[in-house]
Amino acid sequence: MIEAGRRELRRVRESAEAWPELRDDVRRATVLWALQYDRQPGDLALVRWLAAEEVRCRRSDGFQGLTDEAELAGFLLAEYRQVEDVWTQWELKRANFDTWCGYDVEHLFAAGVQTTIDFVRGSGHPYQKEVLERLLDEDGEPAMSEDDIAEWADDRRARFPADPAAEDPLTWVERAKVTGDRVLAREWLDRWSANRPRDRGTLSQLRYQLADLDAFAEAAAAQRELAGFADSAWDRASAWQDLAGLERQAGDLGAAWTALRECGRALDDVSGWTEVGLGRMFVHELFQLAAAAGDDLAGVVFAEADRQAAIVPRLPVVVLRDAVAAAQQAGDQDRAGHYERLRDAEQARIDA
Repeated sequence: MIEAGRRELRRVRESAEAWPELRDDVRRATVLWALQYDRQPGDLALVRWLAAEEVRCRRSDGFQGLTDEAELAGFLLAEYRQVEDVWTQWELKRANFDTWCGYDVEHLFAAGVQTTIDFVRGSGHPYQKEVLERLLDEDGEPAMSEDDIAEWADDRRARFPADPAAEDPLTWVERAKVTGDRVLAREWLDRWSANRPRDRGTLSQLRYQLADLDAFAEAAAAQRELAGFADSAWDRASAWQDLAGLERQAGDLGAAWTALRECGRALDDVSGWTEVGLGRMFVHELFQLAAAAGDDLAGVVFAEADRQAAIVPRLPVVVLRDAVAAAQQAGDQDRAGHYERLRDAEQARIDA
């Protein structure tokens, strides 16, 4: 990944005519990674272009989100400490709901606290009023100090080190997934997990990463270990529900059914579980398992799903869609019709 990024960076440094090719998410990501380890004074225009492209992508992506690449682009731009870049930083901040919540406001102050405030006050820019509201507190004083910004910048440099050898192996896992190299991602994950204690943090990360790499049986094994750390009825129910989904995706439907029964027993000790998201996820997983099961198991699981659905209110339309499929798989046309009517009514309510 590093060498490919370096080659691409050399190419786009030679000619701005190649920059539009970086609208491809993977090519843009590899150049951003290369710039992290080899940033030069003459790269400012390129970094500005990349940051603006991240704004466009965060606005238009159907999944919204705040990606590591958007944060890296913002960090690289902040390191140049050019006050006029406050507007691009603001556009990154307001690109979507996730960036609004997660993109650090400190990016706006990168050129210096008072320098930035004075520049924005005198700008007449269309964003002037709303940016000033973020730069100042309720008393009209700077919302950050220079020490705050210096500390933040040090934290950012630790997150995006200039030496690739200083990266957390999990960074390379994620970057390999961005490029589509799942084999390399797995190699880095194995390297990260080797000789680590099998504690809650390790198992949680393994469960997530293995599932993201479609290694569902191994993810289920990690989740089964992780369930041993659950110390409350709620945590046990959540752990069993997660395990059921992984077992189902791994194709071990019997193990998934066992996990869901354990989840149900744990929920018996959770007050008000029918009114919360965990209860709806439990019912959803029951319907999903019934829809995936063979004839004998489908009927048994659907009967339990149908029973639990009757006591869990406000089931989302996605659950009701899977309820229809589960009823059809179980051969219960009457209940399939029942869930079709509920599904259609909920969809009509959403549309209205």
